[in-house]
Amino acid sequence: MLQQIVNEIIEHLSHSHNQMARMIDSKRHVVVRMAEVVKAIPDNNPNFGGTEGLLTNTQSLLGGIVSYLNTIAELQETLAAQLTFTVRELRLEEEE
Repeated sequence: MLQQIVNEIIEHLSHSHNQMARMIDSKRHVVVRMAEVVKAIPDNNPNFGGTEGLLTNTQSLLGGIVSYLNTIAELQETLAAQLTFTVRELRLEEEE
């Protein structure tokens, strides 16, 4: 009975991790595309719309990168917490 519950929890965690991985992958595509756009900017005499445009575009790019890295950190924390819970449950089952 307990093994079935643990198996169901692991199955739900697996589905949850799959969904989080899909979200991170989509954010990765956005960051990669933004990096491609930055790389395409000419080295000489680029027109950014003045200082204000340059600051806005830089802030947008850095915001995307920070968001992506935060999402990866959150995924790692979630995986660690869920794995800790699962291992505890399996150890309790072995002790019984």
